[in-house]
Amino acid sequence: MSNATIKHVNPANPTAAKPHIDLAVRHANEGRREEAVASYRTALESDRSVATLFAFAKLLDRMGHDEEAIDLYEEICYLPTPPVNAMINLAVLYEDMGELVRAERCLRRVLTLYPNNGHARMYVKDVCAVKTMSYDANAEQQTARRNAILDTPITDFELSARARNCLKKVEIRTLGDLLRVTEAELMAFKNFGETSINEIKAMLNSRGLRLGQGLEGGFEESYRREYLDQLRTQVAPELLEQPISALELTIRAKKAVQLLEVRTLGELACRTEAELMGMKNFGSTSLDEIKAQLATHGLSLRVME
Repeated sequence: MSNATIKHVNPANPTAAKPHIDLAVRHANEGRREEAVASYRTALESDRSVATLFAFAKLLDRMGHDEEAIDLYEEICYLPTPPVNAMINLAVLYEDMGELVRAERCLRRVLTLYPNNGHARMYVKDVCAVKTMSYDANAEQQTARRNAILDTPITDFELSARARNCLKKVEIRTLGDLLRVTEAELMAFKNFGETSINEIKAMLNSRGLRLGQGLEGGFEESYRREYLDQLRTQVAPELLEQPISALELTIRAKKAVQLLEVRTLGELACRTEAELMGMKNFGSTSLDEIKAQLATHGLSLRVME
């Protein structure tokens, strides 16, 4: 509740207010709501009792004047033991306005004061369900926005033909692909010189990005998990769980695989050529050897699409 809207309920002169309250009720019953509002406003100058505040708040609520109705309900709910209907009506208005945390807090207070109130139990379940749906929707929207950015083709950026061709040769086609490689990995590729590297870094820097950024915070790991889950639908799971020792590799290739800290064929298949070629002392011969060995098991390295 907002401190700015909370007032102590203090019925000062109910006798003076009664004619205006009676008139407000008559206007409301006859459908003259604006006149009823005016009469209630006059009544409140003399009487801010719970009954008057609640009657006026309900009228404003029905008329769609949500903000003013909330102010009056909050004033009532400032009491140590406010009327249950006032708290429930306030919670419903909070929910309508998207204030789900405040709605749940209000309903929890109802259940603290009135544990057996069925309406409050039902409403709090609805609010919690809406909260979950809202959080899930926000997460999906954030993921969609992120993917839309990461899926931007490299051709959309201002790069020289040489830099574009270098990226194309190492199968880096999108911004997401580029963020998932390091400067050292790019330098390890043939024909990738400092001029092209600096050009790419400048392009990323102008957008607040940098090489290797996508490898941070488990970002790249999530791609590997997704790819491994996809592989499980295409090949036998027991094949993916076979140890690396099932591959007949030379000592150099074995050392390279050990540096990757992969244990199974599935984990190796989740790696890309760029990751392998970016490792120290790893050349095209070892790459071809690993690719050939994976192929004998019906597997291949992950391709950045």
